[in-house]
Amino acid sequence: MPEKTDWEARVANMLKAELKRKGVTYAGLVDKLAEIGVEEKEVNVRNKLARGKFSAAFMVACLEAIGCQTLRFQE
Repeated sequence: MPEKTDWEARVANMLKAELKRKGVTYAGLVDKLAEIGVEEKEVNVRNKLARGKFSAAFMVACLEAIGCQTLRFQE
């Protein structure tokens, strides 16, 4: 299996940080995604974030689902 690139790790960490800031678990994210019409399983979400391999559309759907209006690129 190919290793995560720096970019993949960076975007995965950005999404994980926003989930943490909002207090949303992976299970909670799955529920929130379902509310906006995006069907995912918790295990698939966990794997996508662990691998850092997911589409921009998935990331935007996640951010929309958790009510994130701004994204922090640097701390």
